[in-house]
Amino acid sequence: MLAPALFLCVLLSLLSCSLQAKLRLLISRKPAALFLAPLLLSGGFCATASYYDSLSWQLTLLVLVYTALPTACVYAQTKFDRIRRAVWLDLAVILMLWLPLELSAGASLVPKPVQGILHATAYGVAVTLGVVLFLLARDWEGMGYELPRSILDLRNVLAGYVISALLLIPLGLWVGFLAHPHSPRVLLRTAAFRILLIFFGTAFPEEILFRALIQNWFSQRLRQQWKAVAIGGLIFGASHLNNAPGPLPNWRYMAVATIAGVIFGTVFLRSTSVFASTAVHAAVNTTKYLFF
Repeated sequence: MLAPALFLCVLLSLLSCSLQAKLRLLISRKPAALFLAPLLLSGGFCATASYYDSLSWQLTLLVLVYTALPTACVYAQTKFDRIRRAVWLDLAVILMLWLPLELSAGASLVPKPVQGILHATAYGVAVTLGVVLFLLARDWEGMGYELPRSILDLRNVLAGYVISALLLIPLGLWVGFLAHPHSPRVLLRTAAFRILLIFFGTAFPEEILFRALIQNWFSQRLRQQWKAVAIGGLIFGASHLNNAPGPLPNWRYMAVATIAGVIFGTVFLRSTSVFASTAVHAAVNTTKYLFF
C-alpha cells in the first residue's frame, strides 16, 4: 500500500495555496513541464507492479499511454490559444482518466492476487493526475480543492449525514442492499484504521473524481446547478452497477448510490471545500461498515 499512500501525500500537499501558485506559474512559463506528472506517476505505478512481480512491457505501455494522452490534451489547451476553451476536450480528459478504471482496463495483464493493490495504485495515479491537470494546468474554478474556509461547511456535513441516514437506511433495508443492523463487531483499533482508510482511500478520491471533476464540469456548462448535481449523482450511481455484493448489474447498489451521490453533490455545491462532501461520504460508508 506504499504507492497509494505516496499519492495521497502528494494530493494533500497540493492543498497548499502557495504550492499551487508556484506550480501554476511553472506550468504557465514552461507548459512542457506538465509531462513530468505522467512520467513520475507512471514510474510509481510501474515500481509497484515490479515489486509484486507483475510488470510487463504491455502493462508499462498501457500506463504510459493512459497518463500521457490526457496530459497531451491539456498541454494543447495550455499551449495553443485556439483550443484553450475547448470545454468538450475537458470532458474527454475526465473520461480518459475515469473509464479505464471503471472498466478495469489491463486487468488481464495482472495476476489476480495483486489486482486489488494495483487497481488502488492506478486510482491514485488517476486522481493525482486529474488534480494536476485541472487544478494546476487548467486552473479550474469550483473544484473546492482547499481546506474548509467556513463554519457552514460543518453544518452542511451534519445536515448531509442526517439526511443520508433518514433516506438511505430505509431504502437500503427495503431493497435488500443492507443487512439487519447490528452493534459493531470489530475492535476499536481496527475500526479507527478502517475509518481512516474509508476517508482517504475511498471517499476522498471519489469526491475529487465525481464532484470536483465530473459534477463541476456540468456545473460550468449548465445554468441550473441542481441539474449538475442530479447528473453527477446519476453517474456516481451508475459507477456502482458493477460492484458487489449482489448480482451484476447491481441495480440495488445503483439506486442507493444515486441518492447518496445527489446528497454528496448538494453538500459539495453548498460548501467551500471538497472535504465537506468527503466527510459525509466517509460517514455514510463508515455507518454501513460498523452497523450493517
